[in-house]
Amino acid sequence: MQSVALTALKGGVGKTSTAVNLAALAAAAGHRTLLWDIDPQAGATACLGVKPKLRGGAQRLLGGDRDLSGAVRRSSIDRLDVLPGDVSLREADVIVSSNRKPRRSLKRILSAVARDYDVVLVDCPPGVGPATEVLVRSVDLLLVPVVPAPLDLRALDRFADVIDDLGAPPELLAPFLSLVDRRKPLHRKLMDEVRTERRFLASAVPVSSAVERMPMEQVPTVIAAPRSLASLALRDLWGEVADRIDL
Repeated sequence: MQSVALTALKGGVGKTSTAVNLAALAAAAGHRTLLWDIDPQAGATACLGVKPKLRGGAQRLLGGDRDLSGAVRRSSIDRLDVLPGDVSLREADVIVSSNRKPRRSLKRILSAVARDYDVVLVDCPPGVGPATEVLVRSVDLLLVPVVPAPLDLRALDRFADVIDDLGAPPELLAPFLSLVDRRKPLHRKLMDEVRTERRFLASAVPVSSAVERMPMEQVPTVIAAPRSLASLALRDLWGEVADRIDL
């Protein structure tokens, strides 16, 4: 089983929509896929039409041993299941911090689903709290959407420093451009600049009304609007991710 976490230092950068669409693409490629929503906003859960209710809450999930079969929910998409998020996950950082072996608590969850799934995509909350720090050291790839703006690129540099401080290998970090608006000269300029950096994936996901409709339609964009520019870019992104994790 391969695991990919999506995280960002702030909200509103396309993290959750990317997680949902990549999960749908992984399932469409024939992989048994689990989308684990650890964001208390539960946006990924809602986008797939699954009730944002984590059975037993965050304490039961993260605080002790348990059988996950009762918590996982099926989506309407073949081969795609959801470990839903809910508001109780706002306590995730406190629960993980109080665990004497915090890494084991999250590794246990990933290990528990390893036999049933080929790939797990984790939608993390924005920011870098204890739960995200543990996940960083537990997954195979860390995807980071970055809007082509100076402050966002600066934040990525700081995030890379955090990854280094945690002892994670630099190749774990896989930033990609998100919410790109080619009508903006600054976006075009910064796109050209970052594409000379090896650390960035080549794919760039444009800002898209089709993606913005996803929470209302509760269908991944790559299914609801497969020919949209965003869907084409997301397919390219999934191809890069699949190559990086040897799927």
